[in-house]
Amino acid sequence: MASGNGSNRNPHATNTSRKVLVVADPTRESAGALQYALCHAVMEQDELILLHVIDTIPSWRNTLSTFLKMPSLGTSATASLGDIGGGGAGGGAGGGSGAEGVTVIDFLEEMKNACKVSQPKLKVRVMKVETENGKDRANTILLHTKEVDVVVIGQKRTLSSTLLGGYKRPSGGSLKGAKMIDTAEYLIHNTPGTCTCVAVQRKANGGYVLNTKTHRNFWLLA
Repeated sequence: MASGNGSNRNPHATNTSRKVLVVADPTRESAGALQYALCHAVMEQDELILLHVIDTIPSWRNTLSTFLKMPSLGTSATASLGDIGGGGAGGGAGGGSGAEGVTVIDFLEEMKNACKVSQPKLKVRVMKVETENGKDRANTILLHTKEVDVVVIGQKRTLSSTLLGGYKRPSGGSLKGAKMIDTAEYLIHNTPGTCTCVAVQRKANGGYVLNTKTHRNFWLLA
């Protein structure tokens, strides 16, 4: 496993504004991705986009209770994100309910607030999009990567994703029938050449394991 400097910041491009997109979900993996982005990927002149994809036919339930606290972002940010796991979890069981819509807004606002606490001058934008026209979640995200410089997505590692990490599928299609290829791996191999996708695994000791198109299992100390 490689280790070293996994930052996506360019210290020499102090006047260049970039767009960094973080895939935002109420999950532990997404919280780790946001923490990595704030600490290692964005600078104050950049724009950070929190993109949340709403599945039109959801196959998952809200997991706000597992949302990861982010201690390195400061006390206020930690407390703010900690609140996400408290309220609204009970309303997530009924798909498409009004309470579920409120929950989506709440966790996105908390993530945005955490960004402001960590980097007050950073421009933060929230985007909520739905899967449509037969496209799956991965390709819906892919549609919004054409004008960004860096995509950061949380990744939950499994044995299958480790073994199939190098698998590449053509962009623009559907992942139906290829469920063992996770969204993060698909984006790593199919984002445009001008964009870098970083899949982030937050580790218990405070570090990260990063995967990109050119680096596999790259260990970064927090």
